[in-house]
Formats: sequence, C-alpha cells, structure tokens
Amino acid sequence: MNASATGIGPSVNATRFRAEHAADWERLGALVARMEKGSLRSLGDDDLLDLPRLYRTTLSSLSLARDTSLDRALVAYLEQLCTRAYFQVYGVQSSATRQLAEFFTGGWPRAVRDLWRETLFCAALIAGAAVAAFLLIRSDPTWFYSVIPPGLAGGRDPSASAEMLRGTLYERGEGGLMVFATFLFTHNSQIAIFAFALGFAFAIPTVLLIMYNGLMLGALFAVFAARGLGYNLTGWLMIHGTTELLAIAIAGAAGIRIGLAIAFPGELSRMDSAVRAGRIAATAMLGTVLMLLAAGLLEGVGRQTITDDVLRMLIGGAMLAGWIVYFYLWPAFHGRNAR
Repeated sequence: MNASATGIGPSVNATRFRAEHAADWERLGALVARMEKGSLRSLGDDDLLDLPRLYRTTLSSLSLARDTSLDRALVAYLEQLCTRAYFQVYGVQSSATRQLAEFFTGGWPRAVRDLWRETLFCAALIAGAAVAAFLLIRSDPTWFYSVIPPGLAGGRDPSASAEMLRGTLYERGEGGLMVFATFLFTHNSQIAIFAFALGFAFAIPTVLLIMYNGLMLGALFAVFAARGLGYNLTGWLMIHGTTELLAIAIAGAAGIRIGLAIAFPGELSRMDSAVRAGRIAATAMLGTVLMLLAAGLLEGVGRQTITDDVLRMLIGGAMLAGWIVYFYLWPAFHGRNAR
C-alpha cells in the first residue's frame, strides 16, 4: 500500500514521518560522529545502551521510507546513516596500536605456523640445491659460470686466489664487499617478492626461484671451500643469512600455498580458493618484509663491523633460534599456559 492509497499526500506523510523519528536519527548521527572521531570512550553508559536501539529504529525507518516511496533525499540520508552506524556497531573497534600488536603477537606467527609444511619444503629445496651445486662445481669448476654469471660474481670465482677471497670476507668500507653485500640483499629481496608473486602460476616459478637461490649458495661455498675458506664464508653468511634465507623460505611457502590452491581448488572455485589461501599467504609475506629489513641491517652494518667468525656465527644462530621460538615454539607454549 502506497501513500496515495491511504489518502495521505506524500509531502504530508514525509513531514509527519520526519517529525516522529527525526530525534532518533539525529541522536544516532551524533553518536556515530563521535565514534568516527575515535572518541568511543567519551560515550556514556546510556549512550552505549541506546546505540543498538537507535540503529534498529533507523533501519526500520529506512525500510518504511523505501516501501512508502518517500522522497529520495530522505531515503539517501537514512541509507548513509545506517551504513555509518553499521560499521560502528558491528565493525572492529580497535586502535592502530592494538591492531599492530595483534599482528606481531598473533596474526603473523599464526600465518607462518600454518605454512610450516611449505616452509619446510622450501628450506629442503634450498639445502638440496646448494649441496647439488657444491658437489657439481667441486667436480668441475666450469659449472660455476652456469650458476653465477661473471659480472655478478665480481671476481669471486674458481680462478680467484685465497688471498683475494679472504679479503672480501673481512674488508670494510665502500669496497667490493659492500657492493657484493648490496647485491646479495637486493637479489634475495627480489627472490622473496617474486617467489610470492609468481605463486599464482601454479607455484612452478616459485619452486624454480627457490632452487636457484640454493644453487647460488652452493656455488659460493664450492669456490671458497676450495681455497680453505668454507668456515670463514659460513660466518660471513650466517650473521644475516639465517634471517634472510628463512624469509625467502617463508615467501616461497606463501607463493606455493597460493599456487596449490589454484591448481587444486577442491569444491571451491579457483578464485575463491586463491582468495582463501591469499589471506594467510599475504599476512606471512608482509612479515617477511620486516625480516628482510632486519637481515639488511645485519648485512650492511653488523657484518661490516664484526669480523670475528665465531661471533658472526653466534649472532646468526641466535637470530635463527629467535625466529623459530617466535614462530613455532612460543605460541604453543603460550597457548598451554593460557589454558
């Protein structure tokens, strides 16, 4: 039944309708405006109790306004007010600081923990490729140039002397070590980002990138170990490499999770399956950016100022232990205590 069927003119009906409910609308609008400004604590007990009632009343007003074909301006006003109120009543009311704390204490480690199988696979892939490259180049050094082009090796190839290689491990300043350190950080950061982004191609490029990173690692060890510097290279890499390689493994795991979701969507559509996997993968990948920043500081500052091999290894080992506890051990221990 519309307004004309009742014998009441639309303008009179609209006027009467506004007069009966305008006070509730204005009060709801005032409360929503205060909440939107972040002043939820300024609401009193009466305000908090009235908020759900005012929201339901305004929804009823909107429904009635649509059914009776009231003027469009009033309908638009009520739609906007109900939308704003919905996000304040049912939305997440937490500060940026609280959301950031939730990311570090719950969201990020939970996402990484959920990807443990894919992360373990990536770590095994890096280690396996490194061992394969090491053995291959030790048996035939010419394979080194198939893994690392001469322009990127910067003279750190099978033809380099022990003195030259040793110098690259301990020199400071803006020399070759700084250039090579910058290359390694940039290269590994790109691998992490591409390993995640290319997961949409059924994870095949992701697996290849992770494998190539392991091949480069094994190629370097083959060259330095041939000159009796394998132990020294271990310290040089560990101080930042434990964090950096773990970040790459997690990024690869995130890409593989998305690729598998697309390749094997199950009962879901490929898009829905990718979206579901993407929520976890994106959270994990966001955290790896922070890990790469930490690795960059260890690489660009720590490795330049700390030249003792044992200390480098201790720092790298402590970082790896810290990440393992943070991602895998502390949440489980914390959960048992909470229960």
